[in-house]
Amino acid sequence: MVVAPYVTAWSAEQDLQCTLVERPDGSIGYAKELLSDRDSHGVLWRQTGLRHQVGRPEFARVHPLRQRRAMELSLCQVCGGPADINDDGVLWLLRDFRGDWPGWPEGMASTEPPVCLACVPVALRSCPALQRGAVTVRVRHCPIVGVRGVIYRRGTLTPTAVTADNFGYDDPLVGRVLASALVRELRGCRDAVLSGVPGIMRA
Repeated sequence: MVVAPYVTAWSAEQDLQCTLVERPDGSIGYAKELLSDRDSHGVLWRQTGLRHQVGRPEFARVHPLRQRRAMELSLCQVCGGPADINDDGVLWLLRDFRGDWPGWPEGMASTEPPVCLACVPVALRSCPALQRGAVTVRVRHCPIVGVRGVIYRRGTLTPTAVTADNFGYDDPLVGRVLASALVRELRGCRDAVLSGVPGIMRA
């Protein structure tokens, strides 16, 4: 049986056909837009079909709505249940990039939701990227600070995609972003001491 994380998109969950248009305020929108197409900050989101566990899991793709839900509600990215939290903070399982800067992952912008204790060994066994090196981290403060998505410039007929990046909600360009993931900033990070989890590397 294939173990697919809760946030993984499935082959039956393709992007919906939505026409992008320019809005009078300089932002982008859909030609036929619903209130649910935007988040509480007014940012436009990519619309993807909801057919969870239909077809085959596509591990390289994350489903925008489930990622957003997991981030907003602090759900485990693997099982979709509540993430683990204690007095030291919320539990995150991250690729090991401690060489990126002193104190990593303090201040890191993460699009990966947290995890629960039971799913740590599952993720370590099933994710090739984590097998190359992973750390468990407790995070005391993890505010939602923005989105990851594609920014669009003005085109001849319709807005034209430029590049994907992270954008803070205070960025004046965020109104031209088609979001696909929420971003939390990890603050107050410390090592998560887990017993009985083989292969984990300490932060």
